[in-house]
Amino acid sequence: MAHKIDETKCICCGSCAQVCPVTAISHTPGAKAYWIDPEICIDCDACTSVCPVNCISQE
Repeated sequence: MAHKIDETKCICCGSCAQVCPVTAISHTPGAKAYWIDPEICIDCDACTSVCPVNCISQE
């Protein structure tokens, strides 16, 4: 089961993308939040521990 980012809470700091070992997290310029590709995510939980606003959860 992949992780999901709550767009209403994400502050676009990029902490999650920096620690993702499989680069499943990305950001489109102009977007309000980062997003996690469920096809790439390996459920390692690295992103959840570094998110300062706790906006990442399992789908």
